[in-house]
Amino acid sequence: MRGHTALRLGALDDVRVSVAGHQGATVLSLVADAFGGRGHGVPGPWRQLVRRAVPASAGQVLRPLFDPAYSVIPDCVTPTASMPGGDVATQCEQLGDLSADVLLAELETEFEGEVPAQWRPVVDRPARWIRAYAHLVQTVWEAFRPVWDSARPLLERETERVGSAVVRGCTDTLLAGLSSRFRLTGDRLLLPDPQNDTYALDGRRLVLVPVVSGPSTSMFALDRPDLVWIGYPLPGLGRLWGSGRPDGGTGGDGTDALALVVGEVRARILRAVGTPATMGEVAADVGCSPANLTHHCARLEQSGLLVRHREGQYVRLSRTPRGDALVGLLS
Repeated sequence: MRGHTALRLGALDDVRVSVAGHQGATVLSLVADAFGGRGHGVPGPWRQLVRRAVPASAGQVLRPLFDPAYSVIPDCVTPTASMPGGDVATQCEQLGDLSADVLLAELETEFEGEVPAQWRPVVDRPARWIRAYAHLVQTVWEAFRPVWDSARPLLERETERVGSAVVRGCTDTLLAGLSSRFRLTGDRLLLPDPQNDTYALDGRRLVLVPVVSGPSTSMFALDRPDLVWIGYPLPGLGRLWGSGRPDGGTGGDGTDALALVVGEVRARILRAVGTPATMGEVAADVGCSPANLTHHCARLEQSGLLVRHREGQYVRLSRTPRGDALVGLLS
């Protein structure tokens, strides 16, 4: 991980975890990918859906928020300000009532009196910018809402998965598997970020936010006094794209407790290595490609559930005592 910000969690058993299907986080991810040059991996049809819905001036309106030199979104206009509650419709109503003086005061505070060049057009005509921005957010949401509605079963299932992991004492496994862009090292969760900061959870609530956009989504806010929230790709997004799932899964009825905690593919892998087996044997048993298997095994090994060891020309897989205990508990 080239650059990262570290969140020190403390004792994982003491972390208060909740999940929020927050619409604003999805809208923010979509516009960041479609107009802000932030690669969240939004699939082409969804990106085009967003771009076609808004006026040609959308890029100009959003440019101050995603400028490479200094990217900042004032709290009064960010779609995630209401986290963990609220919805985009309410946010747009609040934007419509936002005073230009409030926005200008927040910009003055954020930049310590020296507002950078990309924000100058906003400072010159703040009321006009607020109207254009509120209209853009509302238009993106109205265009994308049918996709969000189709994702509701996946969001409900993710809520169950998070709750099941927490109740069963598997918070570390849950956090380690949120995204291939995150890394759990001891009690530190490393998040991709060129700022290279360090924050401590310090008893605040940790809100996990599954985002309906792309598999590279990475969003977080670690400086609120009441909570920390982290946005990550909603598991199963590939079902909505009409082509297989990003994690290689094939579906399921959601009743498998082990799959709810570690994911369907990884649950099958853990069950397949109840007795040690080679990578080739497990790939055939699980029904996934060697490259996909290697990815999932690396995550399971990182979580302390599986070990890989070489025997001649073969790599053999086996569960750890921790992996045995988890499979036994959830099967």
